[in-house]
Amino acid sequence: MQSIRRSVPASVALVALLPLLLTACGTPPQAPQPQPSQQPDVVMPPPVGPVAVPAPAPAPLVPPMTPVSFDALPGWQQDDLRQAWPAFLASCRVLVKKAEWKTPCGAAGGVDAQDGKAIRRYFEAYFVPNQMRAPDGSDTGLITGYYEPMLRGSRKRGGAFQTPLYRVPEDLVTVDLAGVYPSLKNMRLRGRLVGKTVVPYSTRAEIERAPLSGKELVWVDDPVEAFFLEVQGSGRVRIDETGETVRIAFADQNGHPYKVIGRWLVEQGELPADGVSAQSIKAWIAANPARRQELLNVNPSYIFFREERLPDPSVGPKGALGVPLSPARSVAVDPAFVPLGAPLFLSTTHPADGAPVQRLMLAQDTGGAIRGPVRADFFFGFGGDAADHAGRMKQSGSVWVLLPK
Repeated sequence: MQSIRRSVPASVALVALLPLLLTACGTPPQAPQPQPSQQPDVVMPPPVGPVAVPAPAPAPLVPPMTPVSFDALPGWQQDDLRQAWPAFLASCRVLVKKAEWKTPCGAAGGVDAQDGKAIRRYFEAYFVPNQMRAPDGSDTGLITGYYEPMLRGSRKRGGAFQTPLYRVPEDLVTVDLAGVYPSLKNMRLRGRLVGKTVVPYSTRAEIERAPLSGKELVWVDDPVEAFFLEVQGSGRVRIDETGETVRIAFADQNGHPYKVIGRWLVEQGELPADGVSAQSIKAWIAANPARRQELLNVNPSYIFFREERLPDPSVGPKGALGVPLSPARSVAVDPAFVPLGAPLFLSTTHPADGAPVQRLMLAQDTGGAIRGPVRADFFFGFGGDAADHAGRMKQSGSVWVLLPK
């Protein structure tokens, strides 16, 4: 379920760096070699004057994860692991191809899915919990939420259906530079060709001014809900003409970085810092309709979609791992710190009543706004309650990643 906030490769606007990167590919001119001298070496005296004081060495960074025992996980014994088991098996279908996961994933097939104690023994036998920490040593971070929305749409423009959802345009160019620059792993350069030069692709504001005619997948009846569909990364659209419901899934992104419109509203003094949620943003737009596009254009990132069949409405959208997401058991993470597909234990609180949420989750998705070792985006699923909870989720929490022994 990739999007502005969650995308399979991290969407990074590297276009501006391309000339520098390409220049680095060339072979620098060789400096002229000194010719042997017939004169003896001259030893110069040390300089006279102030002596520079060496800068203090930077403090060592705290390791992003620290091994602990299962006893350190709050609520580990109380969690009903049977609810997480199907999501774990889905992860294993991908992870089993990796050497370090072959043994634990192979053994999972022999565990009784209805026996919670057997599942607990399995994890304790094959995994080690690792508490995630920020570079400053903090073991708490931000836990947000997302969901799968439902929109009303049409195959044709007309009436209330005036907002397009676009498929990927042909002139969008994606370049993977990791082969030359390993440090850019999971990063892609996106843009378009002008002659022989790759330039940045159009921003949201530019696409609004010059629509991508002919690339409309469907037309929906609410531009604000269309924007939030991009934020969530995937959703469902009920087609007005036929009554069918289709899934609209992430296909690509324009390469511009995701900017948080809620933060902009706070900076402008329009919302208090502790009062930002999807609900408060939508309320602000309803009260300021003339400034709607101004606000949406703050985020230059733009998502392109593809249509998928929806044979089973109970099955969630696919995340970055390529497996369907499980409500209340899947999270989006930063793959720079958490291996995609890995089980993790999350301790946070529910946005509705502050009740503890302490359970085994699966790292099955990523997101452009999900950055750092102690950071997770909780997938609430589909429907009105999921939308309400995800929109309000902005909790503090701790994360433990379970890695094979």
